Amino acid sequence: MAEIIQRDGTWTFDGETVRIVPGGKAHPVRLALGELAVPVEALAGISFEQERKGGRLRLRLRGGACPVLRAADGRLKDGSDPYVLAVEKDRTGVAEYFVDEVRNALLIEQVPEGPVDRFLLPGPALPVSGGGGDGTASFDGETVRLTWNWKAEEAKTAGGPVSFPLSRIAGVRWLPSIGMENGSLRFEPAEGPVSAPPKYDTYSLDLWGLSKKEYTAVLVAAAVLARLPQARTAVEAPAGPPALTKAPAPASAPAADDHDVLLRRLRELGELHRAGVLTDEEFSTAKQAILSRM
Repeated sequence: MAEIIQRDGTWTFDGETVRIVPGGKAHPVRLALGELAVPVEALAGISFEQERKGGRLRLRLRGGACPVLRAADGRLKDGSDPYVLAVEKDRTGVAEYFVDEVRNALLIEQVPEGPVDRFLLPGPALPVSGGGGDGTASFDGETVRLTWNWKAEEAKTAGGPVSFPLSRIAGVRWLPSIGMENGSLRFEPAEGPVSAPPKYDTYSLDLWGLSKKEYTAVLVAAAVLARLPQARTAVEAPAGPPALTKAPAPASAPAADDHDVLLRRLRELGELHRAGVLTDEEFSTAKQAILSRM
């Protein structure tokens, strides 16, 4: 068991799952997500980025494995990224040990780094709500509801709150506020995209970036993405609105104590070592890990 406890949060690893618990003063996005259980098969890698006053642990997930990352499309800042942990200076050694343990498990399990064809994490718990700017979005798994505040344009407030079922949504896109440009949470209706700017579009929230809580709109986008029945994975799609993604399905892996499986992995490691893919040290570490499980 590897564990690192910081003010920013706690990460533990039991050889199969990285469990992430945010600290009490973490970013609102991380607090709203709560505890995360990330299976090894969802990981593409891990790194420790050392800095003058400590560093950062960073999990790298396989493309399409997490609906939150899919909805964010690379736009989350480190403070709001649930897969980044700020490490204090006196705990860098523990962080490096944590990295070694996860990397050894990835090596033993031979998890590919490429994208997956389904979500391996469930996404935000329901019901979920978030946003800011001119309103709040909520989603209960079946219906999206947009509620306007006093700052919304009359084009929105005149008709009151808006509700529409999941079946009427063709896509969703979240953009954070950057500099002087407002962000948005936009739902594309099944009958076609709306051309009006987000501030006048009753299918959108206009986000101004005045508080961290506005980032929670990405959680609503992630929850909707994870449940869109017509969703398709497009991890390598060209720049533009985030592509839709399939709903998660249970992942399977060979039992850790299956003797035949472990023997096969030993043979595969030997082949990788002879081919020069693994160094002597990497081969020795992985071999000992397998033998200890036999």
